[in-house]
Amino acid sequence: MTEETIIAGFGGQGVLTMGMTLAYAGMIGGKEVSWMPSYGPEMRGGTANCITILSDEEVHSPIVTAFDSAIILNQPSLEKFESQVKPGGLLLYESNNILSPPTRNDITAMSVPAAIEAAAMKNHRMLNAVMLGAFLALHPVLTLDAVMAGMQKVLPERNHHLLPLNRTAIERGMELATAGISA
Repeated sequence: MTEETIIAGFGGQGVLTMGMTLAYAGMIGGKEVSWMPSYGPEMRGGTANCITILSDEEVHSPIVTAFDSAIILNQPSLEKFESQVKPGGLLLYESNNILSPPTRNDITAMSVPAAIEAAAMKNHRMLNAVMLGAFLALHPVLTLDAVMAGMQKVLPERNHHLLPLNRTAIERGMELATAGISA
């Protein structure tokens, strides 16, 4: 099993945190991993993306040009990476931030109302956790316990009080994806 994923959006949306969480969770789960971030110099508000590879075998290169899955949080990222999802792949996109949805019919594309769910939780920072949960429901490459252990390593200790809320957000994302909810 090898899962090559691109996560992309604006800086400040938790793009790099989501990818790093997957990478740490992969290590905890006994996978070979690679995590490669890319972001503009302006950080918050600029573009950000990361490639995360999880594999049962050695990862030979972090450079990937075609992805098994994409988690997209804004329109510019959708326009840039939609064409790079492999035929038969998965593209999850945040419904509130995408004006023109994906047009390909050779991939599974699912809209996730993560911003709405995060607002309902009264914490907009949970958007990335909802998206992560949707991804895990459709591509169960890691256990929820491994993801939470990875998140504990990624989040600064001052934010560990948010771990239970992150778990709730991940579980909500899993519920939405399992139910096929698309906004």
